[in-house]
Amino acid sequence: MKDACDAHFHVFGPPERYPARDPKLRYKPPFAPLSDYLETAQKLGFERFVFVQPSAYGRDNACMLDAMRKLGARCRGIVDIDENAPDGELAKLHALGVRGIRVNVSPVHPPEADLAEKLLPRIDRLEARCAEIGWQIDFLLPGWLTSELLSRLSKLKVDFTLAHMGMFLARNGPAQPGFKALLKMIPQSRGWMKLTGVYRMSQSAGFADAAPMAQALIDAAPERLIWGSDYPHLSFADKVSSEALFDLLRQWAPEEATRRRILVENPARLFGF
Repeated sequence: MKDACDAHFHVFGPPERYPARDPKLRYKPPFAPLSDYLETAQKLGFERFVFVQPSAYGRDNACMLDAMRKLGARCRGIVDIDENAPDGELAKLHALGVRGIRVNVSPVHPPEADLAEKLLPRIDRLEARCAEIGWQIDFLLPGWLTSELLSRLSKLKVDFTLAHMGMFLARNGPAQPGFKALLKMIPQSRGWMKLTGVYRMSQSAGFADAAPMAQALIDAAPERLIWGSDYPHLSFADKVSSEALFDLLRQWAPEEATRRRILVENPARLFGF
């Protein structure tokens, strides 16, 4: 499909050049260079790309930025930086194609009573900074934390994305309270949902229990959905492939017009392609 966009994936370079920075590293960083990713992306027909900073590199975005320089205008990026980074740094990142900042909490983080409150100062500051330059905030949160932050997210005055369908567990279905609240919030806010990482929220064969949730999102807000491969499928690389995940989208959205919206029109609008 012409101008199709993979709106969420990662790259990893050789460790001697790009060492892991996360003191709480939750996976062994693979060697997954841009060249390997592009082989798969080209087979699937992707022509536009949105890099997302992986947690392993912390706030050292060098690997991703180096890859972005190779792709130029065909790509955008989501970085992880301090909310008080100098304006000059943001300007340089913008020139490279960066269009957002990540708020990253492990999808398997157990419930923590005051974590949502701890995140609010960063979210507030990022909202102000992103509003100044037309960027977005990209959230990766466990489902329980997504629920706790929905009231704040609904009031954001900048675009924001939620990875992996908000990380609500598929076994609890689309009727679970947090997901129902999310369905209501997305069309009434500046929120966008990523149809990504289904294997992180579902363990059923063929991820069948996630299909009703994906369908509910498509029914509720098709104009606010984007798709990403989540390459290289960290911790799940031996269980899934980008090709199989792309085939799932065809099942969830059998109409070509809907897929065009998700793969082409929506990301073009959100990322400014």
